[in-house]
Amino acid sequence: MAEAEENTEDAPKARSKKPLMIGLVLALLLGGGGFYAAYSGLLPVGGGEDDRQVVDVEPVDDVAFVPITPLVISLGSESRSRHLRFTGQLEVPSNYAADVEKLMPRVLDVLNSYLRAVDARQFDDPSALIRLRAQMLRRVQIVVGEGRVRDLLVTEFVLN
Repeated sequence: MAEAEENTEDAPKARSKKPLMIGLVLALLLGGGGFYAAYSGLLPVGGGEDDRQVVDVEPVDDVAFVPITPLVISLGSESRSRHLRFTGQLEVPSNYAADVEKLMPRVLDVLNSYLRAVDARQFDDPSALIRLRAQMLRRVQIVVGEGRVRDLLVTEFVLN
């Protein structure tokens, strides 16, 4: 009989499920309260009609696009591709379009020189076009002068 009492004392006691149930009820109440607060507009989140802001936009009339003569760049022997075909347009204020067209040979020279200097392995990176575009835009802005070129639009970038 002494052995039977020892066995019952060694057995693990059943844990209470009361804290688990209290935690579950509190989680449901807090989740529901948060949803109600966001849905009813008490919290400044979401896409309610009152959140719309008026944005002042520049007029589109003062823009011109100057096409860049297509460039074909031969890539090194370590590249999987043999050539890069690049075509783009320069977004300029309309009053500077003639000035930028006059400087197009310099623009072509700086783009050609830059693209030939880029390591061919960089073209394999998915984000390469973003970096290349930013670098080319900066070089073009230096060549034609500050404030004359707003953006460089890449219309063709083909590796073959």
